[in-house]
This record gives sequence, C-alpha cells and structure tokens, in this order.
Amino acid sequence: MDWIYSLNDPLWETVAGSLILFVVIIILTRIIGLRSFAKFTAYDFAFTIAIGSIISSTLTSSTSVIHGSVAISGLLFLTYIFSTLQKKFPSFSSIISNKPLLLMKGETILHDNLKHARIQKSQLIAKLREANVLNFNQIEAVVLESTGDISVLHKSSDASDTKLSDVILEDVRERP
Repeated sequence: MDWIYSLNDPLWETVAGSLILFVVIIILTRIIGLRSFAKFTAYDFAFTIAIGSIISSTLTSSTSVIHGSVAISGLLFLTYIFSTLQKKFPSFSSIISNKPLLLMKGETILHDNLKHARIQKSQLIAKLREANVLNFNQIEAVVLESTGDISVLHKSSDASDTKLSDVILEDVRERP
C-alpha cells in the first residue's frame, strides 16, 4: 500500500520543491543562454526536466504514486498560471524566456550579439549555407530565436517588394 500513498509523504514540501526547482531551472537556462537547449525556451526546458525527474523518481519507487502525481499536478498548475500571466502581462514573457536576438542586419554581422549569444562566426556561416545563402547581399536579417534556432531572412527577389515588414522583427532585440 505504501507505493500508492504513504502517510510520511510530505506533499506540501513536494509542491514547494517543484516550484523552487522550476524557477531555478528557468534562471539557470536564462544565464547559460539560448543555445544551451536548442528547440526549447527556458520555460519549456524547465518544465520538461522537472516532469521527467518526477516521473523517474516515482517509477523508481523513491516516492509514491500519489506524491509524484501531486508534484506533476503542481507543475501543470504552474504552467497554467505562467501562461495566464503571459497573456495578461506580455512583459512577463520576457522574464521567463529570452527575446529573439538579431545576429545580422543586412550584410553586417553583429559581432557583439554573436559574442553575447555565444555563437561563433563559423556557426553563423554554416547556418547561412544551410539556408542556401550564396552571398551576403541576399540577407535581410539573421535572428537567433527564443528556441535557440537561427532564422535567415532572405531579401525578396521581386524588386517591387524589397522592404522587410516591421512586424517580422517586432520583438527582436538589436542589442543584447
């Protein structure tokens, strides 16, 4: 019966510990940088690691199923609260995840931004090759996304529509 629920299980400590670990993981991934976990925002990474850890400890019998379920429920409730806060307060989003960062503006490589993002010029050039860039004059902008991906925006080949829409770069930081 202890594997389902034990009276010794500290449920409130589990909820508090889940919250603390979640916040710590977000802070650490924000400090380490976007490229640490490509395809994840700091928020996504923290949630995934926390859930994985809880499932692991529950399945390896170091905690009860109820204890693990309460911890997972606590994290899911936190994600609900965080998503609600992001909708109500858009500035809250910048607290838990990085904004995209401009790495190239036109033909100009923004070396300070590369340094800040811990991306080497050779990695940027490799990404340009992946995007079929033959010459720097084909580039409108290169952006490090909040997921760690690098987006290459090409100049339009149509002479009548050569200006990049401001909306595309609306939330992109030009300086670290």
